[in-house]
Amino acid sequence: MFVDQMNLSLAIPEIALALFACAFLIADSVTKGRILPILHNIVVLFCIGLGVYCLAQVPSEGTELAFSNMYIADSMALALKGFSALAIAFTLIVGANYAKDRDMFKGELHALVLFTLLGQMIMISANNLLLVYLGVELLSLSLYAAVAMQRDNVRATEAAMKYFVLGALASGFLLYGMSMIYGATGSLNHSDIAFAATAAVSGQKSIIFVFGIVFLVAGLAFKLGVVPFHMWVPDVYQGSPSISTLLISGAPKLAAFAMMMRLLVDGLFVMAFDWQNMLMVLAIASLAIGNLTAIAQTSLKRMLAYSTIAQMGFMLLGFLSGVTGQDTGNAAQAYSAAMFYSITYVLTTLGTFGVIMVMSRKGFEVENISDLKGLNKRAPWLALIMLLLMFSLAGIPPMMGFAAKLSVLKALLATGQVWLTVYAVMFSLVGAFYYIRIVKTMYFEAPSDNTEIVMGNDARAVLGLNGLAVIALGLLPAPLMAYCMTVIQQTLAG
Repeated sequence: MFVDQMNLSLAIPEIALALFACAFLIADSVTKGRILPILHNIVVLFCIGLGVYCLAQVPSEGTELAFSNMYIADSMALALKGFSALAIAFTLIVGANYAKDRDMFKGELHALVLFTLLGQMIMISANNLLLVYLGVELLSLSLYAAVAMQRDNVRATEAAMKYFVLGALASGFLLYGMSMIYGATGSLNHSDIAFAATAAVSGQKSIIFVFGIVFLVAGLAFKLGVVPFHMWVPDVYQGSPSISTLLISGAPKLAAFAMMMRLLVDGLFVMAFDWQNMLMVLAIASLAIGNLTAIAQTSLKRMLAYSTIAQMGFMLLGFLSGVTGQDTGNAAQAYSAAMFYSITYVLTTLGTFGVIMVMSRKGFEVENISDLKGLNKRAPWLALIMLLLMFSLAGIPPMMGFAAKLSVLKALLATGQVWLTVYAVMFSLVGAFYYIRIVKTMYFEAPSDNTEIVMGNDARAVLGLNGLAVIALGLLPAPLMAYCMTVIQQTLAG
């Protein structure tokens, strides 16, 4: 591990993004929005370039620390930043016409999108509790504003209020847990916390330490939206404009994965027995409640919200299978499976909400499952993309989602938890019902609306690439799995 107290080159992605966001605000303000379409294209190209730059640096040369050990740069950070930037670019491309139809295509939206990405990047590279909290709040505050951008939309305003209040509660849990960890260890840096945790395990555990972990996990559970901290998810998903919903449900899940890796694995790995048991309860409850409640939904967004709860519960199975007793040999396989699953989820979510936004038009919002009736007759291309995405979310081979679920189940089975593996498979089968119901609605029901679906060439291209990636990574998942394994092994070694 290499330490350089002020190596600004390590933080090039964050510095470049912060400067670009400020320059964008100035340019949009000076021109009073007259060249916003040009600025929009520049923002998209910048995000794509930033994503490619980050991914091109992987694998990096070991783990490097900077800024008094508060900032960490490793392969995992670069990979997740790259995928996050590309996800944001996808959101802007597919959501452009949607935002224009709802008078949301403004400089403010683009600035908020850039600051959400900056918050995610800070979370991903944070090696200090204070920096983690800074990233979480920058991301959260930007998302609250993005949800409330339609000020004359009562549902969006209500969703923003709910998101703000419950998000503040989650931040309180997270901050309270961090303060307890600080009180027990005397440090905010993850490496110092890891050292203190080792001493606590070898001696008598501090009650403050244990309570700190409880509140920390609760705060993380809020951010992930898993049971029992999930009640904000369906209301916010349904009430928000679809582009804001995608901003919440897409790239931030990668940052949440990174935050769990930094806080729980890097900082509290020796206390895995304690937090794995908590994650097990969260995962079991999320799989059951998420899947069973999704079946009863008629609202498409609420169904996808409960689907997200179940998907995040499945991702937690990877985290809780990293350590068995004192055996840490399964850690790399388990955490790389969780990372692969997170990337899979984000890819499918981007495409799903992309289709929803493309189908929506001025004065009409795709809200209910019935709005997808006969989509195959109206737009066969969109119906095919949606079919691929639904099969992937359901875990049906040969889609990418099947490989992701299989990797998590293999990691779980390696720990000897056969009963939990069977439980996860059972609720995956339950979840397949509501995904296949969407396919049935698109292909086997008569359309209730014959209005032509207008789609730009750029949106058509990125949705096509999305669908192609779901198939390609399902047929050949090994390269991405090996990539995730390499990234996680370097992080664990650092």
